[in-house]
Amino acid sequence: MTKQALILMLSLLLLSCTMIPEYKRPDAPVPKEWPQGDAYSSINYEKSPKATEIKWNEFLTETKLQKIIEKALSNNRDLRLSALNVERAAAYYGIQRAELLPAVDAIGTGYRERTPADLSRTGRAETTSKYSVSLGITSWEIDLFGRLRSLKEMALEQYLAQEQTHRAARLSLISAVATAYYTYATDKENLKLAKETLKNQQEYYELMKKRYEVGVISEIDLHRVRTQVDTAREAVARYTQALAQDKNTLDLLAGEILTEELLPEGLEVLTSPKDISPGLSSDILLNRPDIMAAEHTLKAYNAQIGAARAAFFPRISLTTLFGTASAELSGLFESGSKAWSIQPQAIMPIFDARVWAAHEAAKVERQLALVNYEKTIQTAFKEVSDALAVKGTVDEQLQAIESLVHSLRETYRLAKIRYENGIDSYMSVLDAQRSLFQAQQQLNSLKLQKYANLLTLYKVIGGGE
Repeated sequence: MTKQALILMLSLLLLSCTMIPEYKRPDAPVPKEWPQGDAYSSINYEKSPKATEIKWNEFLTETKLQKIIEKALSNNRDLRLSALNVERAAAYYGIQRAELLPAVDAIGTGYRERTPADLSRTGRAETTSKYSVSLGITSWEIDLFGRLRSLKEMALEQYLAQEQTHRAARLSLISAVATAYYTYATDKENLKLAKETLKNQQEYYELMKKRYEVGVISEIDLHRVRTQVDTAREAVARYTQALAQDKNTLDLLAGEILTEELLPEGLEVLTSPKDISPGLSSDILLNRPDIMAAEHTLKAYNAQIGAARAAFFPRISLTTLFGTASAELSGLFESGSKAWSIQPQAIMPIFDARVWAAHEAAKVERQLALVNYEKTIQTAFKEVSDALAVKGTVDEQLQAIESLVHSLRETYRLAKIRYENGIDSYMSVLDAQRSLFQAQQQLNSLKLQKYANLLTLYKVIGGGE
């Protein structure tokens, strides 16, 4: 009888179904093609390799930078936390999957009880004993309507979503390290520029001071030269501070204190990240880690609806034990002590407001996940479009600023000559020098913007990792 009952229950389990709604990927609420217009007209979408087809160490070829990124991938605490979240989600999935299988336990019990005479059926005081050892299944839910399998599917999708979240964190870390590296190089270049400017201004100030002492120039011109010295001094202090903070950022991202040998010497000696493209179609965004994570979350809440639906149907469970029992501990394993029990149970909800509320909550949660999925796609499309707008215009900006720096350098040189020959006032020199210094810093910032935008584009497309 026990064997037949188990076979019947297993057969019912195999023939059972789930009530998870059929999943269909929602249409992406963005155009199929990238934006068009003047800002994007210079981009060749087919010339450069796709970001999803190039590994990070092929995209970033700077040797020192690669070493720092490898350290970060091994040591960064935020990435470790993300990896542990994946392990936790995998463990929860394992727990939920195990709910489908019966738990077999060994159970040993024993008791002795004395009944006083006035409570005994025989009118005499009695002492009774019972000992048993059993092997069996306790409260195994037979998943006839797919409740447990729906929850298992939900746990699986949550685990897959966490995996994609970890992948996104890894990609963000690579981008953050590279951006911090190029920022350090830019600030070091600006510090060199500020120190060189300070040196030149100090030398010029000493020269003008001698001319003032012999009465060739006025006191106001001497003070104007001094303002340039002080401006350069402030810039040196500011970029010294920025460089120290950039180093702290790199140390934090790398998860350890980096040696000077790994730090860049300056912006001019760096190798640019490789040029990349998102391809012609925006469908590439569907492989972006955060979008895939949002879709797995949507599938998880879709599976939760199946579990909520199954709660309206009977919940069938089985407890079965097989072993020995005896009134004496020594007789547990003697002939004739065999004992068994089968206890099926079915619970059918008749009125339980919580079941209806849970079903409604599951449907709302799926709608929330759907809106979040669509919003994530729209945000991704905007991020890629912004990066493409920079990519399509930054080279023209660089050419313009490089030409401006050249013109201002000549203007400054000629203004000094005119002033020293008494043709023009020192205000012309002051304006030319100030404009040149600002333009040189702007040129360095634009170079950083170009590099950082390539890093951003690689990240927001989804990268090839």
